[in-house]
Amino acid sequence: MPSDDGTEPEFHAKISTHILDTVTGEPARNVYVRLERRDSSGWRIIDEGRTDSDGRLRYRVPLHEWQAGGYRLFFYVEPYLGEDCFFPEVTVAFHVRDPERHYHVPLLLSRFGYTTYRGS
Repeated sequence: MPSDDGTEPEFHAKISTHILDTVTGEPARNVYVRLERRDSSGWRIIDEGRTDSDGRLRYRVPLHEWQAGGYRLFFYVEPYLGEDCFFPEVTVAFHVRDPERHYHVPLLLSRFGYTTYRGS
């Protein structure tokens, strides 16, 4: 979206995620994932989207939004897993210490459990 002066904003895409369905061994496609940042007034959405055909999502975060601090990813997995899943949502909170580094936060997912880690 252009800024008030008509120029395109600069983006810093140094955060990504990938969801793998560990039951099927396939990527979890079209899953809604929201990226939030904690500031003095609480959690605020800074980007959101859906995983692609390979289960991946790379965020387009404006430069002024990507800084050291607290972040979280909210994965809304119930539509993907079905109503009988045990965990309809997964929230992963983490700290960005060095905003110049790439942060990859994958989610290994099944109907009754999940695992996450700091990827590369």
